[in-house]
Formats: sequence, C-alpha cells, structure tokens
Amino acid sequence: CEVCDATYTSKQVLKGHMASVHEGKKPFKCETCNDTFARKDQLNRHIATVHEEMKRFNCDICAAKFTQKSSLNTHIASVHEEKKPFKCDSCDAGYKTRSGLSLHISSIHENKRFNCAKCDASFTQENVLKRHIAAVHEGRAPFKCNLCNSKFTQKSRFKSHIASLHVS
Repeated sequence: CEVCDATYTSKQVLKGHMASVHEGKKPFKCETCNDTFARKDQLNRHIATVHEEMKRFNCDICAAKFTQKSSLNTHIASVHEEKKPFKCDSCDAGYKTRSGLSLHISSIHENKRFNCAKCDASFTQENVLKRHIAAVHEGRAPFKCNLCNSKFTQKSRFKSHIASLHVS
C-alpha cells in the first residue's frame, strides 16, 4: 500500500484494503440495524454477535461468552487480570483494546466529532451517530421483546428490560 506501507499477497486484497481503510467504503449493510461494513465477513460476524448472539467461547472465571477466542482472551486480560496494554502517548490514559485507545485519541486529543445533520446532536463515534439517526429520526428499534412487544434501539437496554421485567 502506497499510503500506509502495509503489504498484501494479492492485488485483490490490496484493492479491498484501499477501499475500506483509506477511502472509507463500507458496502455491506446490516438489514436489521443499518450498520455498514467494509467486508462481508465483518457483516457476518456482526450479525452473529449482535443479532443472533452465537457465542461459543466461554470464560471459565465468570459467565461471559464470546463469539471469538481473541475476544475471550482480551476479556480475561482486561477484566480478570486488569491489564490495559494500550497507552496514550499524550496523557496517562490506558486502554484494554487498541480500538479503545484510538477512540480516546480521536475524541479527546483530536476532538473528532460526528454531527447529526438533522439536529444538534454530536457524537464521538460514527456508529453511535448512525444508531441515533435510526432511533430518533427514523423511528427504528431493531430489538423486540417477544413477551410484551416493547421495542429497543440498543441491545443493552433490551437485555435490561428482560432481566428486570420478565426474569423471576
């Protein structure tokens, strides 16, 4: 790659890298929540983890379950071993994941914001802006309770609803 010096074994893979990383193209769209992804495997993993909750890797220490072994390993290191290997060069902040550090740098040190075109809302993450637009401006709530027909825009709120109202 002429932009970031990454190397690839084929022109096809390089082309995909250029489109997704440097051009920001995300042609694969989730029909349930409208999140978009650069690659089909990322979309499939999203559907499995967020909407179908296929979690084969279980933590032996707590009840947490994961779709990927790497996520389980990160969980054990950060939660049970309290490791934060990703350190910010500008301040003392430490993060469990590289993505957490990247978000910190872009939102705190670079002040990067994603602004809603329909209202004055502003977010530090693009996916939160997309969820805001879907929920507030388009009225979408992809998580539905089969027991009382309540609808939720976030899986965490849906799970809290089930735990507080329907689990005895």
